[in-house]
Amino acid sequence: MSRIGKRPVKILEGVEVSINDSKVTAKSSSGEASFELPRGISAKLSDGNVYLEKKQISKELKALHGTSARMVRNIIADAKDGFKKVLDFKGTGYRAKVENNALALNMGYSHEITLEIPAGINVSVVKNQIAIFGVNRVNVGQFAASVRNVRPPEVYKGKGIKYESEVIKKKAGKAAQTTTGK
Repeated sequence: MSRIGKRPVKILEGVEVSINDSKVTAKSSSGEASFELPRGISAKLSDGNVYLEKKQISKELKALHGTSARMVRNIIADAKDGFKKVLDFKGTGYRAKVENNALALNMGYSHEITLEIPAGINVSVVKNQIAIFGVNRVNVGQFAASVRNVRPPEVYKGKGIKYESEVIKKKAGKAAQTTTGK
């Protein structure tokens, strides 16, 4: 039984929530975010809260009930405050810049890699950090993942693009191996 799914999702001040069939939409001055509810989950508005209910009892719907409640809570919070991912990059000659609604990355390849910035997402580059901000958490996370995949962090020198909170355990490499005598 999902305890998260049973709790009402509070609508934050300054956010307008509407439910159309199985689509929950949250609007505010900063933008709009929406979530399509899975089949078998319904939502209703009451007293400044959103209530999610299962139409029947099954193992699959029990799992989706709490997940759906959390997603609705996230779109309401994101519509009000937005969502931000920060990526750090490290390496000799590695550079990033935003120009013409695209992120241009020089990450040690023979050519510059250009990623088109999706609508509704703002990207800024400060020193060795790429900040990605938007109202839709899924789009921000997907774009951040595609930026990270340009040059994932490697474990020997720590070069590459990583999430700000990501911890990369470095390996010793060949030089640090001990020799065994014969």
